Amino acid sequence: MDPFESRENPFALSTGDLMAALLLMFVLLLSATLLVIKDNEEETKSIVEAYEALQDALYQDLLIEFDSDLERWAADLDRETLSIRFYEPQVLFEQGDATVRPVFAQILADFFPRYITILQQDRYRNHIEEIRIEGHTSSEWGEGLSEDASYFNNMALSQNRTRSVLQYVLTTINPDNEREWTRRLITANGLSSSQPILRDGAEDPNASRRVEFRVRTDAEQQISDILQRLR
Repeated sequence: MDPFESRENPFALSTGDLMAALLLMFVLLLSATLLVIKDNEEETKSIVEAYEALQDALYQDLLIEFDSDLERWAADLDRETLSIRFYEPQVLFEQGDATVRPVFAQILADFFPRYITILQQDRYRNHIEEIRIEGHTSSEWGEGLSEDASYFNNMALSQNRTRSVLQYVLTTINPDNEREWTRRLITANGLSSSQPILRDGAEDPNASRRVEFRVRTDAEQQISDILQRLR
């Protein structure tokens, strides 16, 4: 018998210990990663649930406040997007013009201060990142113009109209912290004919000419931050 066969191999033992240690480290890292993923999933779920609750509460408050006014204003409230849409183009502006018509000015003077009062409630104000005024047109313009020319003409028109609406609505609220808060968050967005209203798969030009008010909350940013951490 080889006298060395009965001896323990210290090198083999240290290699085994090393492999065991590496395996343990791998298990610990995997467990930690799974815990982080689980925590992030739970955090994301919590944010989504809070966002849905906020959306539902805001929808209910807007509906209670404006339900009796929407029909006479030629407006509607979309539950999914929380958009208040003014959809009667003859009420809003003269054709091809960006000046707010007197009848629409009266509607805005009634609507906007009440709208801002709702958004400034404690449960909403710290979660609102943007108050959007959106101007939409149909794809139509004058005859003989290319599709691109019509699009850019309508873009300029929709941008001018939303600026006119923005300029007017800011005069309808009190010149205190309410106006300062609103000015910090409100934007005017002319979208030309990029989001037409369709009927049976075809554009409804009349319905496409509209002005919408909607809010964007911080839920999207919170979820984006979580996804960024996961990457």
